Amino acid sequence: MSVLPSLRAEITAATDRLMATAADLGDADVTAPSALPGWSRGHVLTHLARNADGLVNLLRWARTGIETPQYPDPAARAAEIEEGAARRAAEHRADLELSAARLATAIDELPQPAWSAMVRALRPPPHPAWYVLVRRVRELELHHVDLRAGYTPDDWPEAFVLRELHDCLACWPYGRSTIGAIVLEEPALEQPTREQPALEWRQLGEGPVVRGTARDVLAWLTGRSAGQRIRVVYEGQRAEGDRLPSPPPWLTMPAPANLPTAPPDTYPEESP
Repeated sequence: MSVLPSLRAEITAATDRLMATAADLGDADVTAPSALPGWSRGHVLTHLARNADGLVNLLRWARTGIETPQYPDPAARAAEIEEGAARRAAEHRADLELSAARLATAIDELPQPAWSAMVRALRPPPHPAWYVLVRRVRELELHHVDLRAGYTPDDWPEAFVLRELHDCLACWPYGRSTIGAIVLEEPALEQPTREQPALEWRQLGEGPVVRGTARDVLAWLTGRSAGQRIRVVYEGQRAEGDRLPSPPPWLTMPAPANLPTAPPDTYPEESP
């Protein structure tokens, strides 16, 4: 067994949730602003469709061994999104459905050895092909929230939350951190007990300790909330009020470094 079937199921479920949201959007709705600066909902929907096609390119690379970039270059990626953003709602839905089907076919037809092939996104580091599935779930879940159409971080599945927290910490910008530690008050999204203490990460950088549930911490770290339910704690340092600092100034990474080449049985292999 490997993590592939569970990730494939996550993609299917996340796609179904996105399509249900898109089904309720009319033509005026898709032109309304999204949560991303300068992007309408149409931009977000187009990006998700082109992301699926870009990941198909990476799986083709893994299957054939012929380098096939996810996108030709950043300018081409931006142009495709801009070109598709103003379409009618029905066109967006059709594009989402067809692009998701193309990705599903590419996943189902990829030979087992090809999942260990190394591919590369627009930004480093390269990663094994199996991590394409993790990236697709990330795109679906984060950008579904960005639509501002009723789907929120509270709707994120537990498996997604814990995996993304793991990867956030694996890509932590230690030289630019705005906080010193993270303490999860509800590990595994359940009420902590004496036998299951809160999980924490220390020595992340300069700054206060932030405390909250795994879901709320992830939403804040990824810019999907202003941290309304995050608590700031100053430990052994002079307090400067209880204002939450800005999240660390990282760029979203395509993948952590040093991933296992072959698809692991579970990912992450241990909870964060």
